[in-house]
Amino acid sequence: MKIVIIGQGNVATSLHAAFAAKGIDAPMLNSRELVSGQMENDQLLSSADVFIYAVADDALRDVIASVHVPARAIHVHTSGTVPVTVFGDDKPHSGILYPFQTFSKAQPIHDFSDIPLFIEGKNIDDVAAIYTLALTLSPRVIEASQADRERLHVAGVFANNFSNCMYRMAADLLRGTSIPFSALLPLIDQTAAKVHTLAPQEAQTGPAARGDDNVIARHMQLLNSLPMTDKALPEVYQILTDYIRDSKS
Repeated sequence: MKIVIIGQGNVATSLHAAFAAKGIDAPMLNSRELVSGQMENDQLLSSADVFIYAVADDALRDVIASVHVPARAIHVHTSGTVPVTVFGDDKPHSGILYPFQTFSKAQPIHDFSDIPLFIEGKNIDDVAAIYTLALTLSPRVIEASQADRERLHVAGVFANNFSNCMYRMAADLLRGTSIPFSALLPLIDQTAAKVHTLAPQEAQTGPAARGDDNVIARHMQLLNSLPMTDKALPEVYQILTDYIRDSKS
């Protein structure tokens, strides 16, 4: 099975590393060169069995349209939000291979064994082929509809992107003090560890969870008095405090 990864960004780099760790050569191609017609590796394209499109959602349609290969090939993209219909009739064997993880090009992931891979295919045969492909990377392969993947993607934004934004806010709050951000790392690690065994609502602690209005008022007073450039912090604190309070009932 010859695999080609189209893209050279965060997801593509980790996929390339993970396949390499399994002894599978999966070269990465520059998507911009494909779209512009500058790609010269026609032999690689025509001989590949699987094309994995790991590019930004807004570029996906143009990149897919620029690939002209035999109809026998299987085409999958890695997006959590773009439907399988992005593949036209010229790519009859196609689907989705969505790895649910955060990726950074600077720190590629070589082992996907703990990463859930959500798949979909145009038909049952494509699902079976994509399932087999996914199993080469991880035993955690789950067939999921477009609607379920979209909801999962939003959940991931809350669990990952927004939580990382909270780390940035916490770092801003500590700027100008003698306390480094690293002092928060044991707390962050323990918070993440707890939800492996407890439901998030059960793991919730803090002044909002216990109804400590005096502490909340003091926090708000402090946030409003700090000379920070980000004036949204008091509002964010209040919104999240209200959410935790309301979710207790």
